[in-house]
Amino acid sequence: MSSDIPNLPPIETLRPASESPPSWRRPSAIIAALALALLGWQWVETRSRLADLQEELARRLSDGDSVAKESRTLAKQAQESLQDLQGKVGALEARLAESQGQQVALEAMYQEFSRSRDDRVLAEVEQAVVIAVQQLQLAGNVQAALFALQTADARLGSVERPQWLPLRKAIAGDLDTLKALPQVDSAGIALKLETLIGRLDSLPLAFEAKPRAAAHAAEQAEPSWAKRLLLEFWNEFSQLVRVERMDRPDPALLAPSNAVFLRENLKLRIMNARLALLSRDGNTFREDVRICADWLERYFDVHNAAVAAALADLVDIQKTPVGVDLPNLQATQTALRSLQALPSRRADGAVAPASGAPTAPAPAAVRHAAPATKN
Repeated sequence: MSSDIPNLPPIETLRPASESPPSWRRPSAIIAALALALLGWQWVETRSRLADLQEELARRLSDGDSVAKESRTLAKQAQESLQDLQGKVGALEARLAESQGQQVALEAMYQEFSRSRDDRVLAEVEQAVVIAVQQLQLAGNVQAALFALQTADARLGSVERPQWLPLRKAIAGDLDTLKALPQVDSAGIALKLETLIGRLDSLPLAFEAKPRAAAHAAEQAEPSWAKRLLLEFWNEFSQLVRVERMDRPDPALLAPSNAVFLRENLKLRIMNARLALLSRDGNTFREDVRICADWLERYFDVHNAAVAAALADLVDIQKTPVGVDLPNLQATQTALRSLQALPSRRADGAVAPASGAPTAPAPAAVRHAAPATKN
């Protein structure tokens, strides 16, 4: 089909040479002029935009500088605030530690206040029983043990509880046992022995005793001179020969130099007896006292009032029941341990809450229990 159309010559060849347009009217010139105009406008537009961008960039840079300054100011303020906060946190930590210590103290107070009245009474009774046992085992003081047990029984009687009857029964039995024991005044006996030691140096020995003067008949109111002369002559003559009856067939005679050793040995014997008394050694105590009494009766003047009084004191002291076996209050201690081992000992008959019942917190219990425990 393309082969049927004839080939035409170009238009430029068909126009005549006289009708060709000027060069500025040519399309290429117009297009070039339009391109130049477009490029100029584009350059002007780009310059204006670059100026706007420079202004915007300068404005934003100035804003950034002001923001940076404000940021530095805010950072400094934040650092100061952080330091203040750290100081406040340290103070809060100190207060927290103090509050924790107070909480521990409150918990201890709560544990103390939560103890029932029965627990306090049993603790006092236990202390009294321990004191009684110590007085019996260490000092042998029956009176102090009696007083301690009576105090424990009175404390139990101040709060009537049926479950305490076995303990009171055991205490009553131990009280009867202690009351049946012979009462020994150890302090009084030790004081007597010490006083006797101080009196030994003044007691006269047997060989130092002087003969007793014969009892003279009552003289008349005004005897005559002859009778006075006769009485004086008789007194002088009676001093030449003395006849005295001795109660003992073999009086103990000691040399004056041995009297000192006798008195010192007697003092040592009395001191040993006092030590045996304090250590509750009955056999040693009685043997030393017996030997002291024998020495007094053998070597000293028994007709002297001081010697007779010392001998009587030794005889009375020898009868003191020293070294008696003392009870150990085992029944009372066993009953007290059994009572303390009971799981339920409430003072006011309070019953433990059930497993599902709510319980009050510990601080509230402290606040409510504190005024109630002023008994």
